[in-house]
This record gives sequence, structure tokens and C-alpha cells, in this order.
Amino acid sequence: MAEKTSKTGGEVVINVPDKGEGAASHSTDTDRKLPSPNNEGLARRKSFSRSVYSKPNSRFEKQHSFRFDESIVEENVGASRVGAAALNEVDEEETDENEEIYEKVKLHRVKRSGIKLRALLELAVFFAILCTLVVSLTIDKVNKHLIWGLEIWKWCVFVMVTLSGMFMTNWFMHLAVFIIERNYLLRKKVLYFVHGLKKNVQVFIWFSLVLVSWIFLFEEDDKHSRKTKKILDLITWTIVSLLVGSILFLVKTFALKVLASKFNVRNFFERIQESVFHQYVLQTLSGPPLVEEAERVGSKPKRGHLSFMSTEDGSLKGKKVLDMGKVHKMKQEKVSALAMRVLIEAVRASGLSTISNTLDECINRKGKTDKEITNEMEAVAAAYDIFNNVAQPNRNYINEDDLLRFMIKQEVDLLLPLIEGAETGKITRKAFTEWVIKVFTSRKALGHSLDDTKTAVKQVDKLIAGILTIITFIIWLILLDIASTKFLLVFSSQFVGLAFMIGSTCKNIFESFVFVFVMHPYDVGDRCVVDGVMLLVEEIHLLTTVFLKIDNEKVFYPNAVLITKSISNFYRSPDMGDFIELSIAFSTPAAKIATFKKRIGEYLVQNPHNWYPEPLLMVKAIENVNKLKMNVLVQHTINFQNFAEKNIRRTELFIAIKRVLEELEIDYTLLPQDVHLTGHK
Repeated sequence: MAEKTSKTGGEVVINVPDKGEGAASHSTDTDRKLPSPNNEGLARRKSFSRSVYSKPNSRFEKQHSFRFDESIVEENVGASRVGAAALNEVDEEETDENEEIYEKVKLHRVKRSGIKLRALLELAVFFAILCTLVVSLTIDKVNKHLIWGLEIWKWCVFVMVTLSGMFMTNWFMHLAVFIIERNYLLRKKVLYFVHGLKKNVQVFIWFSLVLVSWIFLFEEDDKHSRKTKKILDLITWTIVSLLVGSILFLVKTFALKVLASKFNVRNFFERIQESVFHQYVLQTLSGPPLVEEAERVGSKPKRGHLSFMSTEDGSLKGKKVLDMGKVHKMKQEKVSALAMRVLIEAVRASGLSTISNTLDECINRKGKTDKEITNEMEAVAAAYDIFNNVAQPNRNYINEDDLLRFMIKQEVDLLLPLIEGAETGKITRKAFTEWVIKVFTSRKALGHSLDDTKTAVKQVDKLIAGILTIITFIIWLILLDIASTKFLLVFSSQFVGLAFMIGSTCKNIFESFVFVFVMHPYDVGDRCVVDGVMLLVEEIHLLTTVFLKIDNEKVFYPNAVLITKSISNFYRSPDMGDFIELSIAFSTPAAKIATFKKRIGEYLVQNPHNWYPEPLLMVKAIENVNKLKMNVLVQHTINFQNFAEKNIRRTELFIAIKRVLEELEIDYTLLPQDVHLTGHK
């Protein structure tokens, strides 16, 4: 399948290796059929009421929603992956802190040769000014020529600093960042902010150089006329204003970096940690049994590593490797900004993958590419590949020993509780497939949450940048004595009048900021209840939130309105309780009621993955000395985030209660009714 990328993060991609030469088969079942992601043979009813180009889609719309079917397995198809090579081991003694959880690996790719056009132009301008400077200093006629009463060589120096200052400071910043990255002590604490503040620091240094050169070259009061002095003062204070503005923007960028880092750690750390582990499991199980191979050659198995492709502005930047041993040890209270940035990058930039493209290119020299999983049907195909790679030949389940061929004991112990049926010692194909689908869905929601958070931070950045621009302009007016006391009074009166018009808007923006970044009652993909209506969070913006109703109707709520409402969040809730109301005859013996409760308890015990044991039977009311209104209180092993699964379990419980009532002959009859017959002539 062709590789598809999304710069906006609107689509989460799971990469699954294609089946190619060298794939060994663990399956000999001739009745199986491989699930195909191409959906051939399926026809969709065409609609003439709306163009497909204008039809809106939902982030969580399931184009192919289905449950696992044993009949969609292909006969005699090899499914296991062989030939994957082990990653280079990372020396644990060399990486002590959380900041050292990853190592950069060289990416074999062809780089464009030559210098970029912009760099060429900057070099040409630099050398042109340099040549002019040399001429102005060596030729007497040019040296004595004045422009606005100033020597030409001074103008050359100033123009060089102004036009080529960014070019020179850019190289200086690259050198500074390189030195910081090479310095182990600084890397642990500073690297995250160094990359974020690099551009702002570069602009600050540039304006500082321009100001210093201007003052030393042109500020000589006894050599200039009053008119020239006035022009020089205008330029001087303009440069000072720009320097002050660069400082304000530097502080703004630093504050937003701190805000984004703290916000992501508080709200997404545990979910990202879990998602990275899931990706590592899929990547490890889709490759060769590394632990088994290590034991065969007599080496001690170690914790594995997760490789992912790092991207920047939609283009490949390099390959990084996460040490899963250090990922497991990370704590939310102690995780650094740098480590959090790498974890977020592993989720946002790489997509949920098995064996990555780079590994496939290095291992399989025949150019095999990865498949992309964009829906549940393709997730089933991915689960099929991985299941057959892990399971023993002629076996339709996976046990702990199979997993220990790929991962160490500690990692297997973390994985088994996540998959249904693992406590029995056998993981069926159906259970494993449903787990892979669940991993895909949660990864997609997490990716959307991170994208929306980044978008909201950018919106805040633009808002603050506009305010700082106005402040810088006012500072410039004050420094030039243009903004006199009278002017400031007039401006203040106009501002007060403007405040009456946009005061409500400013209040809404502030409340929305508090709602999104401080309260943050939900993330993308969470199922919530607002005003008694169950909604699914579709998109989160700074000012609005987009929800989906149960019928996929989109609802737009202003965040300033949501901050005043009570919001129930199913995703963040613990395992939730449920109740079933029923009525039985008042004459039902107490022994039958006790037996009924016992039988329901036995049903719950027989389904430990769905229910907690020991139901609670409560009599709600006695009506007309004829009817007992009762409630059966039970507790699910899930919350109601997966509303469809909740209803399926509830339906099965209803059927079980009906069967028990019929077996115990517990029923309900209406009271005798008086019937009056009247005749009509």
C-alpha cells in the first residue's frame, strides 16, 4: 500500500510490513482467509444528493466497522516476519537520566548537494558589502566622500551588520547549539529550551549588534548638524524599540514553552507512555524472536528499543531510538521537558508502527515497503500478521512462552493484563485482534489531542504576539517623544471606549484559555455528557470545542460557555456501575428471590472480563400490594467510554436475567380488573 503522510496530524497511520519474499508461515490451516484491507467486493450505495468532495468527515468515523470473523483468513498464507535485525544496544551506564532515553541513529538518505539559494544570496550580499568597505578605506576619493555627513565606510559597516547580521548570527547559533548538545551537563537541563528559543535569541543578538554598531559609529554629537542629529536619534530609538520588542518576544516564547511542557506532562504523560509501549510491542512482535536468538548465542537478553522516524515540518529529520527500560522507569513528577518532547514526537511524528521503513530497507534489500493502517479492517490484517508470527505452527492461540521468545519477562508481565483471556494462559486470535484495534483507536485519539493542543498553543502565541507588537509600538512612540501626556490621555480614552466594545470578547478569550489549559476537563476522543446529552469530543480549539452526538451530528460549543457547565467525562471515570430495573409479583417467595440473586451472581462470576462479582439486589418499592419493583445493581469492568461495548454487555445481562426468571418461574400478573358490561338498545 502506498505510503501516506499527513502534516496536520489529521490521520493516524499504523505501519505494517508487506508480505514479501522470505516470509515464513506458521499456519497450515487450509480453511483460513487473509483479511484484505482493500475491501474488494464491497459496494457502497451511491448518493446523488451531495458531492463526495464536499461531504464532511469525522475524525472518528468508522468506514469499516465490524467485529472479528474467523472466516476472513486466507488459506496457506505465510504470516510470520523473518530477517529483522536487532538494534544496536545502548549502554545503560552512558545514559543515566531520563533526558538520555534516546540515541540518534544516522539516517541513510540522499541529501541535496550544494548551497541553498537564500544562503547564496546572503553570501553574495556579504562579500559585496565587504568589497565596498575595502574600497572605501583604501581609495582616498571614496574615503572622503560623505553621505548625510557620514563617511562611507561607516555606512558599509552598519549595512553589513544590518543585512548580514542574521546570516552571521545564524552560524553562531548553530555552533552554540552544537556545543550545548555536546556538553553532557547542559544537555540534561537546557536542550529542550535551547531549540525552542534559538530563533528568538538569534534575533536578540542581531538587534544588539545593530544597536552597538550604530552607537559606536554614528553617535558623535559634535560632528553632526541638528537635522542630522535628529535623524540619528530617530534611528537610534527605533533600534532600541526593536531590541526591547525582541526581549519581550523571547520572554513570550520561553513562557509558552514552559506552559506547553507542563500541560503535556500533566495531561498526556501516562497516555503517551502507554502508547509508546504498545508501539514497542507491535514492533517487537512483528520481527524475529530476538530474546530467543540472544539465548541461543549465550548472551543475556536486555530490554528492547523502539525506533521511530523523526520529522520536522513534514520532512524526515532522522531516526531515533527509545530505550524502553528507561521509559518504564520514568515518573510523571520527574520527567524532564526534553524527555517529554521526545515521547510526544514518537507519538505525533511517527504513527503507530510495527517494523519501521528504515529497518525494512536495511534488512530487506529488495525494497519492501510498509503498509499503512487507517481503519479497523487494516488493523485486523496487521493483527493477523503479528499473531501468525508469534504463535507456534498449527496453534490458534498465543501463550506466555511464545511472548517470551520476543520480549523479556518484565515486559510480558506488563502486556498480558492488557489482553482479554491472558489469565487463562491462552490468547486467542479474536482477543489479540480486538486489542490491536483498541490500540489503534486510542493512538488515533491521542494523536488528535496532541495536534489540537499544539494548535491551541499556536493560537495563544499569535494572540500574545499581537499584543506585544502593540506594546513595542507604544514604547517606540514614547522613546521618540511622540507619545506625549496629551497623546496618552487621548489614546487611553479611545482604549476605554474600545474596551466596552470588545470587553466581552476579551473576557471570552481569557475564560477559554483557562478552560483549555487550566481546567482541561476532556481530551479529543473522550465521551462526555453535557446538559444531559452524551457527546464525543471531536476537536478542541482555543475558543470552541466540536462534539459529535451519538448519530454523528456535529455540535459546536464555545469554551466560554462550557466553563460554566457541569461536564461528565466517561473516559476519565473508573469502572462504572449499572442497574437493571424489573418488577415481579408480590407473591414471589423469598427463597426464589434469593435463588435469583445467586444465579445472577454465578453469571457475573462466569464472565469476569465483563463484570465484577456479587451483584446487589434492592427492592425499590411495593406497588398496590401486588408488585415488587426491584433494581439489580452491577459493576462493569470498564467505564462507558466504549458505549457500544457497554450496551452489548448490558444486553447479554438482560438475556441472562430473562432466562433465570423463566427457569425459576418468576413472573408478574396484573391485579384482577372489574369489567362492567352495559347493553345498548
